[in-house]
Amino acid sequence: MPRQINVENKNRNISNPPRIQYCDTFLTQLRGFTFRSRLARDEGLVLVGRRDSRLDSSIHMLFVSFDLAVFWINSEMKVVDKTLARSWRPAYFSKHPAKYVLEIHPDRWDDFEIGDRVQFTNV
Repeated sequence: MPRQINVENKNRNISNPPRIQYCDTFLTQLRGFTFRSRLARDEGLVLVGRRDSRLDSSIHMLFVSFDLAVFWINSEMKVVDKTLARSWRPAYFSKHPAKYVLEIHPDRWDDFEIGDRVQFTNV
């Protein structure tokens, strides 16, 4: 079971920040949001890699029945890319290497921009 953390945007204030699950094991990352029927606006997860990489930070949307706002964050805690990931798509890759992948409700698209600095607390 992944633990819950806080994700803070150092460049802008986020009202009602989402509850983020910290997925740092193979099984929690594999599970992600697959086979879930819905995602609440205040839920999300962060997939944790071992290093900055485009390949290692790629995601799939197979068996995910809803869209996601996806933000790639490098080891310097900077947002390096973002996309709206559509359900049932085979793969998404960041344009730049990233260590973390933040997946949240699409309504939260404006919470983070490329270049923003983030901080994880309660890790």
